[in-house]
Amino acid sequence: MFKHIMVPVDLGHVEKLDRALSVAADLARHYAARVTYVGVTSPQPGSVAHTPEEFAEKLARFTAAQAEVRRIEDVASDPVTVHDPSVDLDKTLAKTGEDLGADLIVMGSHIPRRFDMRSHGGHLAALSHHSVMIVRDDA
Repeated sequence: MFKHIMVPVDLGHVEKLDRALSVAADLARHYAARVTYVGVTSPQPGSVAHTPEEFAEKLARFTAAQAEVRRIEDVASDPVTVHDPSVDLDKTLAKTGEDLGADLIVMGSHIPRRFDMRSHGGHLAALSHHSVMIVRDDA
């Protein structure tokens, strides 16, 4: 059913992604699907990395660790650099899903604390032609 699963990850908040990462891994094992972990960064230094190259290295290490811990055989990482991730995130993820040929996007979401804040997952589902599974964390 699914051949390529894209999983957007925020390396600054990995501790909040466990359920989504687990669901993506379960689906990947079940369908023998490829998993691509996508991280979006800016060219400016940030809290996760000082350069896009350092960000790419950290995302690659994260991907390798996920493959080992979650027993996924076919994994890849795709670091994407954009001018302003807070503004361009949803469009960037939709385009990246198209470019990868992903047929499912699995992403984590938080329980809304404020109703005036938009959901990246919901907006991505509206922008994308992919199936989007939004997995809420426990908190």
